[in-house]
Amino acid sequence: MKNEMHEAISVFDIFKIGVGPSSSHTLGPWRAALQCLKDVEQKNDIKQVKKMQVLLYGSLAKTGHGHGTDIAVLMGLCGEDPETIDVNTIIPKIETIKANKTLLLHSKKAIPFEPSADIVFLKNESLPYHPNGMTFLITMEDGKEMASTYYSIGGGFIVQEGGAAAANNQTAVDLPFPIDTAQDLLSWCMKGLSISDVVMENELAWRSEEATRKGILHIWETMRDCIYRGCHTQGELPGGLKVKRRAFDLNKKLMNGMPDANYDDWLQKIRAGGNAFQYTLDWVSCFALAVNEENAAFGRVVTAPTNGAAGVIPAVLQYLVCFCNGNEPDKIIRFLLTASEIGSIFKKGATISAAMGGCQAEIGVSSAMAAGALTESLGGSQRQALMAAEIAMEHHLGLTCDPIGGLVQIPCIERNTMGAIKAITASQLALQSAPDFAKVSLDKVIKTMWDTALDMNSKYKETSDGGLAVHVPLSLSEC
Repeated sequence: MKNEMHEAISVFDIFKIGVGPSSSHTLGPWRAALQCLKDVEQKNDIKQVKKMQVLLYGSLAKTGHGHGTDIAVLMGLCGEDPETIDVNTIIPKIETIKANKTLLLHSKKAIPFEPSADIVFLKNESLPYHPNGMTFLITMEDGKEMASTYYSIGGGFIVQEGGAAAANNQTAVDLPFPIDTAQDLLSWCMKGLSISDVVMENELAWRSEEATRKGILHIWETMRDCIYRGCHTQGELPGGLKVKRRAFDLNKKLMNGMPDANYDDWLQKIRAGGNAFQYTLDWVSCFALAVNEENAAFGRVVTAPTNGAAGVIPAVLQYLVCFCNGNEPDKIIRFLLTASEIGSIFKKGATISAAMGGCQAEIGVSSAMAAGALTESLGGSQRQALMAAEIAMEHHLGLTCDPIGGLVQIPCIERNTMGAIKAITASQLALQSAPDFAKVSLDKVIKTMWDTALDMNSKYKETSDGGLAVHVPLSLSEC
């Protein structure tokens, strides 16, 4: 499963626009359902489907209700696109399916479907390849039966049993600078290129530089809008834990109650407050809280590299924009290019799936990505950027994934604030350090992270069977 030689991963594979609350438990199953429809259409007429049942295994079964896995599967089977769907229509669509006990498959064929019976949570069963397994059982009108199994391996990536990765937004390409490890990346940088330069050259294997730049700025606009929306939305998060949104009140306090007309007006007023340490710290926390509260409420977010860790990179990038004069499009593009490459190295050498590696694979990886990207953006060398990524991950090693009630709320939302602050601290340390004297390389810490993941007890890998999930009396009975 590890070290697939020169796996080609684009910036748009690491950063995917979708719907919360989880990339592995929501976006992945959603994409798997869409892929299942595509597979059926390639082999048969979708209108010949008579019945369908979905089996969820392992972590998907244990925390699927809290993560909205059943909702995601239904939306995928309806043919909805997670990137473009109006998020306000999701719950009404689900209620209609439940009430009518009918599913309009790919908007083409109505089949009888009762979610409570036809989506089966097999909490005591797991498939061998990955904890996030799901099988679609399909019966055709002529009695023929089909079964397709998919694995959601983290960050919205899916793999079909017996096939290659199916979620990458790309065709097979030969990259000018193939990279598996941080050392590979550093070797290419020795040609006088920055990390972001190397990544941009690779992106040209898929599309023009203009298209890449436009797409990355769209990613940033989605992150930016998510921050702004989260800072201006109050209320209680869904799921039953009665968690109150905090970004709204924190934003209001930091703004001294001043209203704002739009994002640009808001940004200007934040900057007017100065850059004192406590003020900056509070805003970074507010940015991260805002994103992950939106994520928990089935809002529009960007995997970075996952949904559960979606707040770290936007918070650090917003910090760069607000307090470090980083609002130029080129700086934003370079930040996200660098971050994506660090994330892809972690995916190849370890994992970005909490079900495989605990929260070190999500918050830890996102913090490392943000630290490296911020360091390059602030003028650090290539080696300082990789050093910053190493520092950030080193201090997330062993972090467990133990969501209370299987919801991406406690401790997940606050963990994004910690990941963002650690990223900024790691960047500052690296910028004031000489990489020649570093004892631990990024590749070594990635190897250590993977070893730690293998040693970690499964109850700390997004199952809600251990940690806070069992010691805090807020857990939902379903988990």
